Amino acid sequence: MDLIAALESLAPELEKGLARASTLDALEELRVEFLGRKGRLARIMGELPALAPAERPAAGQAANRVKTRCNELFAVRKAAIEAGREAGLLSRFDPSMPGRAFWRGSLHPTTLVMNEVCGIFQGLGFDIASGPEVEIDHYNFEALNMPPEHPARDMQDTLYITESVLMRTHTSPVQVRTMLATRPPLAVVAPGKVYRRDSDLTHTPMFHQIEGLMVDEGISMAHLRGTLTAFVRAVFGADTRVRFRPSFFPFTEPSAEVDISCCMCGGKGHVGSEPCRVCKGTGWVEILGCGMVDPAVFEAVDYPPEVSGFAFGLGVERIAMLKYGIGDLRMFFENDVRFLAQFGQGA
Repeated sequence: MDLIAALESLAPELEKGLARASTLDALEELRVEFLGRKGRLARIMGELPALAPAERPAAGQAANRVKTRCNELFAVRKAAIEAGREAGLLSRFDPSMPGRAFWRGSLHPTTLVMNEVCGIFQGLGFDIASGPEVEIDHYNFEALNMPPEHPARDMQDTLYITESVLMRTHTSPVQVRTMLATRPPLAVVAPGKVYRRDSDLTHTPMFHQIEGLMVDEGISMAHLRGTLTAFVRAVFGADTRVRFRPSFFPFTEPSAEVDISCCMCGGKGHVGSEPCRVCKGTGWVEILGCGMVDPAVFEAVDYPPEVSGFAFGLGVERIAMLKYGIGDLRMFFENDVRFLAQFGQGA
């Protein structure tokens, strides 16, 4: 019977094909070819209705025998391939080699710098203070000697929620709240997020600041200079040069901006024969603003006239960019693991 002969020829052909198959993928191709829904066995069985009724039982029995035999051949060959693959893996395994270390996470560089800065000031006797990020106009501006229509408000690029509620533009409101709740003497630093309508290579709508305040009787500019010089050298090294330039801030008088010798070129103003791109050839980079607290601020918090104090503010990302040599502020917010991995433990 031609149909039975065709069935019985499948197993020997399959056996030859399995001998050449060396991978599980090749094995699967053969299974589909011989035993799939549209495979050779199915096509032969499709001719069964054309047989005479008396011939059909013998053909069905032959088909069952062939299918069972083919499945046995597949099982034996699959077991042999898997055993060979395992043996190959074992032959390449060297138990004396060290294992693959797990990737260890780290704090974000902004957090690392914020913790470092706060730790330095805590060592100088400052406490940590915090306050709300959604602030009211009085604490953010008016109590800091910036009444309505004051031109310094234009410098802040404020994100207003209502006419009197806003996202704080600096952490100075924390100083106001602290003075209202605490009588002098006091020394605090206020770290946290601040918000402004600005975005480019060196500005983002949200960034981090740390602002400090010290109030007591007899506080002078000399205390301010000594405190900030000690801070700068703790962060950037004992050889860092520091200079104070006159400036203006509405809540301090006198006011100053603090420059440090460029940490990229060592204050030389050039790297090799090229001008330093960080300090633009000057040898100095600005790092923070500071000054003696304006008496109007003390009046707003009902402090006695005999006290004096100093305040300062710095951008955390600014410190991190100088400390780690980062050229684009946006890298702090992109969450690229290749960038963040550089700040892992032991980095």
